[in-house]
Amino acid sequence: MKYSSLIFLVLIGFNIFIWYYVVSGAHDDLNIYFLDVGQGDSELVVLPDDIKVLIDGGPGKGVLFELSEVLPKTDKYIDLIVMTHAQLDHFGGLYDVVNRYKVGAFVTTGRDGESEAWNDFAKLLKEKEIPVILVGAGDVVKYKDSIFLVLSPNEEFLNNKEINESSLILKLESEGASALFTGDMGFETENFLVDSYDMDIDILKVPHHGSRFSSGLKFLAEAMPRISVIEVGSNNRFGHPTEAVLSRLKSVGSSIYRTDKNGTVHLEINDGIVSILAEK
Repeated sequence: MKYSSLIFLVLIGFNIFIWYYVVSGAHDDLNIYFLDVGQGDSELVVLPDDIKVLIDGGPGKGVLFELSEVLPKTDKYIDLIVMTHAQLDHFGGLYDVVNRYKVGAFVTTGRDGESEAWNDFAKLLKEKEIPVILVGAGDVVKYKDSIFLVLSPNEEFLNNKEINESSLILKLESEGASALFTGDMGFETENFLVDSYDMDIDILKVPHHGSRFSSGLKFLAEAMPRISVIEVGSNNRFGHPTEAVLSRLKSVGSSIYRTDKNGTVHLEINDGIVSILAEK
């Protein structure tokens, strides 16, 4: 995709887009919400025709509050929940989501977690009779003209001793833009992606909350994201995002948004026009 075909608009204040929805009602555009769930990841993708895909759920109940701010109070259905990998800061909040919302299907790589919390969540999925769909590199999730391409993990990464490198990596192509959802992938997965795919993207969910072990310059120089969003908690003990990552993102000309500084970040995309809205 050539960047000249995209127009980026920046708006500050959720009151703007909330009023927009009150006035306009149903919409045919693509909406991506990088939810402010603290030190964890959770993204809600609303495809045209109101198809809802929740990617990860953060560490706790914060995702429920964020979803209630975004979705109509009467909307209690999520078409797909996608879990990138079974670490608590990515799936912890999904327990409450599954109890609150009816879910069409649960998408995962099939690699289980090792914590008791994971065992409890896996049991809940069975109790709720939510279909579980296993995906890996080469698979595609498609709705009309919107496509999620599964770029990783392949079998080698699925069995990697480092669970972060087994993260489910999705590239969304919809409404004239592309977005990459990266879980907690590190340099090893990044190098694989660069060697295996066309990594030209518009929007990057920055891997691993801006950890120094990800967002390498080789990867960023190939991806060249115009917009990068870091999902991170305030004053976290890990020092995320690191200055090294912020510097590398700036070096490729990416506009950086952070949930600890900007709150939930909402991208509204229609035919290559991207409006950026943030709480702060």
